[in-house]
Amino acid sequence: MGRVEVSKEVADETRQVDIFFSPHPNMRGNAQSLGLLGQMVTTSTLLEPFRNAPNRTEIRNCILKLFSIFAELQRKGKREKTELNEDDLPKLWILATSISFQILESFDAKLELENWTEGIYFLSPSHRTAIIAINQLPITPDTLLLRLLGRGKTQSQAVRELLELPSGDSFRQNVMELLISWRVSVEINNLLESEDREVFMALSQSYLEWKEATKREGLQQGLQQGLQQGQRQIIENLMQVRFGELDESLIKVIDELLKLSPMESSRLLLESSREDLIRRFLSEN
Repeated sequence: MGRVEVSKEVADETRQVDIFFSPHPNMRGNAQSLGLLGQMVTTSTLLEPFRNAPNRTEIRNCILKLFSIFAELQRKGKREKTELNEDDLPKLWILATSISFQILESFDAKLELENWTEGIYFLSPSHRTAIIAINQLPITPDTLLLRLLGRGKTQSQAVRELLELPSGDSFRQNVMELLISWRVSVEINNLLESEDREVFMALSQSYLEWKEATKREGLQQGLQQGLQQGQRQIIENLMQVRFGELDESLIKVIDELLKLSPMESSRLLLESSREDLIRRFLSEN
C-alpha cells in the first residue's frame, strides 16, 4: 500500500532561539518589578517574539526549537547519569502582537485564568508552551513591558503609560533608553511603518525632554555622570547597529562624539560612514 523505510535517519538544520534566559538562583525577588514578564521568567525560558501574527508553520518551528533543547538536556542527563526533572525543563513563550482564534484552536491552546491573565493561551502541559496575544492583554502596570512589544494602538497606549511615569523613575529611564535604541535601529534600516510614526514622535519628544531635565539637574555630579554614561550607551548602540563590532578606532571616535551635542552626534552617526568618522575625528588628533 506504500513505501516502508526502516530506521530512517532524521536530519535537522541548526536553529537559533531568539532569546534564551536562565535565571540566577536569587533572581525571584527582583522579578516582581517586571510584572507579568517577571512571572514568566522564573524558570529557564525561550522567548520568541513576532512583529506580525505568526502562522502555524512559524509556531511549529518555535516548538521544534524547544524540543531540540529538551533532546539536548536529555543527552546531557544520560552522559552525567542524572535524571531529567520535568519541572526543570525550559518553557516556551511565543509573543505575538496578535493571533487568530483559528490558529489557537488548531493548537488546542486555552486560557488558564485561575493563574494567568487574559491573552495567554497554553498548549497541553507536556508542550510547556504558551502563546501570548499581546493585543488581548489587560491594560495594567503588570503587562506594560509586554504591551510595549505590541504594535499599533496597543504599543501607542503602552508608550503613553510609560511617559506618564515620574520623570525620575528608574524603570521609566531604563525602558526609555531601550526604546530609543530600537527607534534609531528601525530608522537606520528603513523599517518604519506608518503605524509606528505616532510612537516615534512620542519617543522623540520624551527623549529631548529627558535630556534637558537631566542637564538642569546636572549640577549634581552623580546625575551628570549618569547623563554622560547614558549618552555613551546610546552612541555605542547606534554604532553597533551601523558598523557591527566596535574596534579600537571606533571606541576612540565615541570619546570625540561625546564632546558634541546629542543632536549633532546623532546626525553624524546617521549620515557618516565608518571611514568618514575615523577620518574626521582621529586624523584631527
